[in-house]
Amino acid sequence: MSATDLSLVGESAVVTGAGRGIGRRIAEALLDAGVDVAINDIDADALAEAADALDGTDGDLLTHEADASDPDAAASFVEAAADAFGGLDIVVNNVGIAGPTKPCEEITHEEFMSTLSVNLGSLFNTTSAAIPHLKRGGGRVVNVSSMSGKRPLEDRTPYTTSKMGVIGFTRTLAVELADHDVNVNAVCPGSVAGPRLDAVIEAQAASQDRPVAEVEAEFRSASPMDEFVTAGDVADAVLVLCSERTRRVTGQDLNVTAGIVMY
Repeated sequence: MSATDLSLVGESAVVTGAGRGIGRRIAEALLDAGVDVAINDIDADALAEAADALDGTDGDLLTHEADASDPDAAASFVEAAADAFGGLDIVVNNVGIAGPTKPCEEITHEEFMSTLSVNLGSLFNTTSAAIPHLKRGGGRVVNVSSMSGKRPLEDRTPYTTSKMGVIGFTRTLAVELADHDVNVNAVCPGSVAGPRLDAVIEAQAASQDRPVAEVEAEFRSASPMDEFVTAGDVADAVLVLCSERTRRVTGQDLNVTAGIVMY
């Protein structure tokens, strides 16, 4: 499949939590395919860095400082993008937090609910605001879940619960929007190399009183390739799900895990 097969010139997208990491890489892939992209983040510095890093791509970039877990802020972000681009074709719900790493009985109600508020609330707020725009001409929604949305991850009940919720949301919305030519899918990354994974490994090592190197080796060895996924791997999968090549693919959760199998 050549790059031109995935060209989306003239389309427009919003990508949440795209100041850094996976979100920024997804935004870059869409921009390189000719998509006009609006990104949001709660970190103004990250947005400024993203604007500099993404300068010179094929599509137009709009940055918006906003907390997607706030319904009004999410709606304002979506409307700003639709106004700037004359409509909206693609929604990528990427924003998310790792949440606490400790046994369930040690997690507070506030910690549990705040993780769900970001990981599921942001998803709901952004998507519900975007649906009227997507219905006008058909479109795509891609939600970033996790392999932890399908398999256990010790000491991470808030995170795994939220990521399983993303898959449930994806499947249900795919049915609701099928008659409007809007397809809805999820990507489920494995362990993605970067600062966030490093922090998760360190927290899990501390929670289980184990050496960091031992926990990292355990994370890596879960893959038959014995390696971590990259942000680029995730972005490539999102780009394919946004293209016409997958127009008849909906309600699916695509594993991007370097071979880790879900049961």
